[in-house]
Amino acid sequence: MNSRDYFKKMRGGGASPPRVSLTEILWSWLGAFCGIAAVALFHYRLLSGSGLLMLIGSFGASAVLIYGAVSSPLAQPRNLLGGHFLSGIIGVASYQLIPDLWLAAAVAVATAIAVMHLSKTLHPPGGATALIAVIGGAEIHNLGYLYALIPAASGALIMLCIALAVNNIPQSRKYPLFWW
Repeated sequence: MNSRDYFKKMRGGGASPPRVSLTEILWSWLGAFCGIAAVALFHYRLLSGSGLLMLIGSFGASAVLIYGAVSSPLAQPRNLLGGHFLSGIIGVASYQLIPDLWLAAAVAVATAIAVMHLSKTLHPPGGATALIAVIGGAEIHNLGYLYALIPAASGALIMLCIALAVNNIPQSRKYPLFWW
């Protein structure tokens, strides 16, 4: 491929998807609000003072998928749960095994993507979950491999329960499309 063809591919060519309805926006808002609120409430009511964290930044991105793009293959339960759990393990291992943080961060995200592909659990926020395990600071690092369970998998599970409840209220939505 010559350089002209290479750069030509970057122009795109498809049309932008249509805007979603106001009703769809409201259901997405409600789901995201309830999902993040449930994880935060769990943290502040049950784990506050324990040193365990429940809120990680990657849950914001998961909320976009599981409440705003419910039909996406990347938003399905297998992807949500598996993506966060596996990426959490990979991130912790990268941090513990690789002394240079810049290299540990790159290995964690790249390996998380590869493992999610191999396991059919690709969930883009999983890359952030792996990265947070490396750059998250002492509170995250002190959790060790527990990070993959609390907050990664357990927070995702709480958000999944909310997604099942909220996303199936309107007739226009069905969640999940598949489990495993």
